Amino acid sequence: MNREMKRMMQRQGQVEADGSPAARRPVTPATRPVPKSDQRSIFGRIAEFFTEVRSELRQVAWPNRAEVANSATIVLGTLIVLVSVIFVLNYAFSHAVIFLFRA
Repeated sequence: MNREMKRMMQRQGQVEADGSPAARRPVTPATRPVPKSDQRSIFGRIAEFFTEVRSELRQVAWPNRAEVANSATIVLGTLIVLVSVIFVLNYAFSHAVIFLFRA
C-alpha cells in the first residue's frame, strides 16, 4: 500500500495514524428532514424542475457548426457504405436461391 492510499484511508477514518485499523464507530440513523420540494405545491415543483433543466442545459458543451457538419458527413458516409453492403449481399443471396430452385 502506498503513501497516498494510507493518507486517504486516514482521512476517511479507516486507519489510525500508526497504520492500525481504526475502531468502528456506531452508526446512528439520522432523521431525514423533509425536503422543501415536498412542501411546495405541484406548480412550484414543476417550476423548480424547469429551472433545474435550464441550468443543466447551460452546462452542456454544445458542438459548433463545423463539428456537426463533420459528424453528419461521417454518419451519412457510413450509412451509404452499410446500405450498399446489405444491398449487394441481398442481391447475391436472392440470385443464389433462385438459381438453386430453378434446377
